[in-house]
Amino acid sequence: MTQMPHPNFVDTDTLTGEMHPIRRAVICLGSNLGERLSSLQGAVDSLKDTPEVWLTDVSPVYETASLGGPADAPDYLNAIVLLDTTLSVHRLLERALAIEEAFGRERSTPNAPRTLDVDLIVVGDRRANDEQLTLPHPRAAERAFVLQPWFDLEPHAAIPGAGLIADLLESVDTAGITRRDDAVLHA
Repeated sequence: MTQMPHPNFVDTDTLTGEMHPIRRAVICLGSNLGERLSSLQGAVDSLKDTPEVWLTDVSPVYETASLGGPADAPDYLNAIVLLDTTLSVHRLLERALAIEEAFGRERSTPNAPRTLDVDLIVVGDRRANDEQLTLPHPRAAERAFVLQPWFDLEPHAAIPGAGLIADLLESVDTAGITRRDDAVLHA
């Protein structure tokens, strides 16, 4: 294994001999209940501590109004995390759900306020559309709270099948998103 993972290199699993490609993953973090910034930092730390995951960058934090939830829902703090991983997309999803659960995420009502949201946006060029996972994330191309922090990290990135995030960002309403330079996440 190389010290600095690269999406075009592969690693051999010494126990099984299987090849595992290293893929770039884009993950969106969000929180609008409790200690929002602490929850986001906890998610960053948990991802960083995950075997077969190499965290490469964390975006600035943005504050946004809740979308699709109750009218009186608190505002969200959101950020994007970039990482390289040899985990399968479903194993990465399992890890994301476990992190949410560890921070008290309840899934009783869709779009309800939450302590932590960990969404897989893109994992390499993988596509998935099953009961558990849709990749790329089906609404990422429409959400300023995904596009703006991702643009801050990778202005030339693209969502497979949707286009360049720079172009997508120009087509969404960014009026309700505020960069919070006083709220910093540490990689």
